Amino acid sequence: MEFSNLRGKDLISTQDWKREEIDCLMDFARDIKQKYHSGTLPELFKNRTFFMLFYNTSTRTRSSFEAAATALGGHSQFIDFATTRGSEGESIKDMAKMYERLGHALGVRILESAVDYIYGRGNAVIREYAKYADIPVINMADDVFHPTQAITDIFTLQEKLDQNLVRKKYVIMWSYSDHIRSWGSVQDEILIATKYGMDTVLAYPEGFDIDGKLVQEARNNASQSGGRLQISHDPKEAMIGASAVFPRSWASHECVVSGLNKFTKEKELELHEPHKDWRLTKALTDTMDKKGVVSHVLPVFRGQEADDEVMDGPRSIIYDQAENLLYVRAAVLALLAGSA
Repeated sequence: MEFSNLRGKDLISTQDWKREEIDCLMDFARDIKQKYHSGTLPELFKNRTFFMLFYNTSTRTRSSFEAAATALGGHSQFIDFATTRGSEGESIKDMAKMYERLGHALGVRILESAVDYIYGRGNAVIREYAKYADIPVINMADDVFHPTQAITDIFTLQEKLDQNLVRKKYVIMWSYSDHIRSWGSVQDEILIATKYGMDTVLAYPEGFDIDGKLVQEARNNASQSGGRLQISHDPKEAMIGASAVFPRSWASHECVVSGLNKFTKEKELELHEPHKDWRLTKALTDTMDKKGVVSHVLPVFRGQEADDEVMDGPRSIIYDQAENLLYVRAAVLALLAGSA
């Protein structure tokens, strides 16, 4: 497809995009990566501004988008929502129209504490910005989806495993931590993995089910792509022969549905406590395919979600994955709002 077909498009979930659109974006990201390292990358975002509105903190999302805009000759402007008039009640419509007049794309990050873990509230805010802003709106992580991360993860798995990921076994495994995390990264991960035909295994303790509607959408993706989606409550069984694993903690179903103010942090951590054995260890990774890799979107809570010898071991691709955020997010800016 033509790159120009993506101009002006919002990116709120990978599920909103066709497979060929994601392929187009990743092909362009591969070209950007090669030109970035050869010093021949054109200024595809020159004299353009990407506004980044953060309701929550960030390490990689902020830095990679900033680096991407700089590499393309443009600018990513960091905005802490707490410092805006929005925190005092200014309407989303008025803010969206203002960013539209001043910039070329708008990114929004809103999840977890910013929405009291009430499921869907963050995604609804991003879609409201998209409703009013006549520039591309990019989801930089919400409580339901995290599309640029998910695309980067598939991009990286294609580099490390095979361009054709069909029937490669990918285990997305709940892992213990004393932090309460939302479902966004995990959900967009199963959606894109099944879109690319992977044999995706979602492994978690009972009571930690994610959005059933999106699980069904992932099953539908798998039926069209030649992959599968399985649910497992046994991490040892799930890991056998895996080509890739992503260990990640996430909040219980009850907590997400009720909201943390009603459910309380103490009650939620009581549900996590019995599952400390859900941790990615070398013993588990030894049962993977010989060429299997360990993935993580970061931050990883070491000693809880996974052991150091796993995250720093020869299977780990976490830093390559983090680097690839630069190229994928540069492709997003160039294609959606740049001069590509």
